[in-house]
Amino acid sequence: MGAGGNMVTKTKSKKQKTTHQKRVPVSKPPFTLSQIKKAIPPHCFNRSLLRSFSYLLYDLALSFLFYHIATSYFHLLPLPLLSYISWPLYWILQGCTLTGVWVIAHECGHHAFSDYQVVDDIVGFTLHSFLLVPYFSWKYSHRRHHSNTASLERDEVFVPKPKSKIPFYSKYFNNPPGRLLSILATLTLGWPLYLAFNVSGREYDRFACHYDPKSPIFSTRESLQIYISDLAIVAVTYVLYRIAMAEGFVWLTCIYGVPLVVVNGFLVLITYLQHTHSSLPHYGSSEWDWLRGALSTVDRDFGVLNKVFHNITDSHVVHHLFSTMPHYHAVEATEAVKPFLGEYYSFDGTPVYKALWREAKECLYVEPDDEDNGGAKKGVFWYKNKF
Repeated sequence: MGAGGNMVTKTKSKKQKTTHQKRVPVSKPPFTLSQIKKAIPPHCFNRSLLRSFSYLLYDLALSFLFYHIATSYFHLLPLPLLSYISWPLYWILQGCTLTGVWVIAHECGHHAFSDYQVVDDIVGFTLHSFLLVPYFSWKYSHRRHHSNTASLERDEVFVPKPKSKIPFYSKYFNNPPGRLLSILATLTLGWPLYLAFNVSGREYDRFACHYDPKSPIFSTRESLQIYISDLAIVAVTYVLYRIAMAEGFVWLTCIYGVPLVVVNGFLVLITYLQHTHSSLPHYGSSEWDWLRGALSTVDRDFGVLNKVFHNITDSHVVHHLFSTMPHYHAVEATEAVKPFLGEYYSFDGTPVYKALWREAKECLYVEPDDEDNGGAKKGVFWYKNKF
């Protein structure tokens, strides 16, 4: 295997930056999951309860510090202009920090936080409920996403549509103003719409919703935990209501609401960029298999936010291969598998804002290649944008 991976790169600050990227190979890899695992140092699979809690406590302490500064000092600022600067700064810092908390809760759902499933579920349930995420509901749908990545029939999130199923009005948004509007709507409304109406999720034969215990997303044995997740959301919503009555709706919006919108926006942005790229294939039922699907993801570079987000951004490929691996070993594991995976490993270091605009422009629907484009392979679909 070549060590370069699936990219054309240039060097910048000792990190690989990508300008263009070749397509991920669609032939069956000449290696197995167990062989990939052997390329990773064994300690990377060890979970430490104390170390995991240390990351969580650091995030929570930072979040409380931002809260304390905002509530104790912002009203003392002498000039109104300073408030217009300090509040957006608070929203960004608090939103980024709580995104890190969100990622740790996500790790709990993968049983990557500790060796104790009950601890993982208690921690993840508490954290996600505070962020208005139905923990068990999303845990189960996300698990199915990992089990069916890049399958057009069974994947659970950011499932691209074939051209024949693209709404007729989409072509009117295929321009800079329409693209900007679509991006803003996706980042602000995408997460709640996915939870409530399965927007961008797989097609089911009836209405699918993360809050419905009888939704086709879940099995019958999972329904009790869906009820528990719903009750937690109701309880947190009631607490927020009481806080709004005591402190005011504007206060709650500034302290909690806007940072939560930032969290949701980052969640959608991260997930979208990990699974949306012109080099990534999607597969029909005749071609899909788990390993090729897991490798149909791309690592991204979010700069300093890689650390803030516990490297879910730049170690996503290895996360899909070994989802119970804790985040603090994922970067080391990624470096270990790059030479082994070779062209099957994907990384794109394009600045996030440029990558988002490019993918929104180029990745509108999926179709197989035509015969004039190197020959079509039945069951393999690629992103396209020509209407």
